[in-house]
Amino acid sequence: MQENKASYLGELSIWRLLYKQGLPASIGILVLSLNIVIDTMFVGNFIGPDAIGAINVVLPIAFFISALGLAIGVGGGSIISRALGANDFSLANRTFGNQVTLTFLLTAVMAVFGLVFTETLIPIFGGKGSLYGLAETYYKIVLYGVPIQGLVMMGNNVMRAEGNPKNAMIAMIIPSVTNLLMDYILIVHYDFGMAGAGWATVSSYILSVVYIGWYYLSGTSQVRVRWRYLKLRWKVVKEVIALGTVTLARQAMVSVTYLMLNNILFSLGGETSVTVYGIIGRMLMFALFPVIGVTHGFLPIAGYNYGAKLFGRVKETIWKAILAACGLGLLVFLFIGFYPETIVSAFTQDATLLEKTPNAMRIVFAATPIIGIQLIGAAYFQAVGKAVPALLLTLTRQGFFFIPLLFILPNYYGELGVWLSFPLSDLISTIVTGLYMRREVRRKLLVK
Repeated sequence: MQENKASYLGELSIWRLLYKQGLPASIGILVLSLNIVIDTMFVGNFIGPDAIGAINVVLPIAFFISALGLAIGVGGGSIISRALGANDFSLANRTFGNQVTLTFLLTAVMAVFGLVFTETLIPIFGGKGSLYGLAETYYKIVLYGVPIQGLVMMGNNVMRAEGNPKNAMIAMIIPSVTNLLMDYILIVHYDFGMAGAGWATVSSYILSVVYIGWYYLSGTSQVRVRWRYLKLRWKVVKEVIALGTVTLARQAMVSVTYLMLNNILFSLGGETSVTVYGIIGRMLMFALFPVIGVTHGFLPIAGYNYGAKLFGRVKETIWKAILAACGLGLLVFLFIGFYPETIVSAFTQDATLLEKTPNAMRIVFAATPIIGIQLIGAAYFQAVGKAVPALLLTLTRQGFFFIPLLFILPNYYGELGVWLSFPLSDLISTIVTGLYMRREVRRKLLVK
């Protein structure tokens, strides 16, 4: 009988598990986020301020396509965690094989589609005026590597789902360190400009997918790679897609809001306003790493214990994860509130950006101390295989509240209205999620 290497998820204390699972996830996200931030610093200081805006145009398109791998990884990871909790190794192995096939096929098709419609998509996402040429150069190169990036995101989430957070952390650190090294070589040393930034990104994910391939083929992993498992099975695919749609919807909303924000900000303040959000967007990716790390660590713990019918441990995991996420969110809020000018000066020395960005950043991060409730709440339903409530709670912030506010508030407050939309949507969505989670815990997680 196959050994269950993930059994510790049902045995160790919850605080210890959150530390064991969340810390490597946080470090991996931190390094990945630092990579994005420093990458932006490179292009801002060595190519120019418009280069920041150009990358901000391309990211939502590339992220959405590669997020197919993330969605399949998280959706299948939920099945794998619960299957391991129930000692169903056949289901875990078949799920992983189907994830590999789905990820490659879907990301490759979408990348081809994105390249065919380059001239249409870039202006739609705000690549206008002086931003277009820079964005086009970066976009065409990055899309070649999107299928590889998708496989990296998928494999990384499966590592975490099967109880190997340290390997998942390494898989995230490899592209980050490689990208920074290649940025220096191609942008600073050889002066390849936006093309250098693009090829640095692609080469970094190639090395990461090589590491992930070694991990799954060397016998280190809990799930096994077999040719027969690569054949798609509708029952498995259906559940992977249902649960993965939650993550994909979240990423789709990110792309849609980038599209709206870039265009609204361009109409209000031109390239400068788009670049202001380019800097804030990088900080949103970077500064929230500990909160997102707790959320990622929470998923396999909740999924495994739910599959093992240890409902008391699931309930305990929810409350302790929320407490940890909100505490870390408060620290992030204080850091951003006290040092926004220092943060912005690391990206650019442009006087206009140094004047406009700090106050906007303070407003955008105002609700950070409470967003852990919304993130953990949505993640719980995804972890236990309840796709519909997970999807609805995921969409509350950006779909149901942020986008309407984005259409309303700028009409009255101009650019300030754009920034106010962030904390207001966070506040409302957190209240909704908190009330729904309270009802779920009382009705479903009865300790038997």
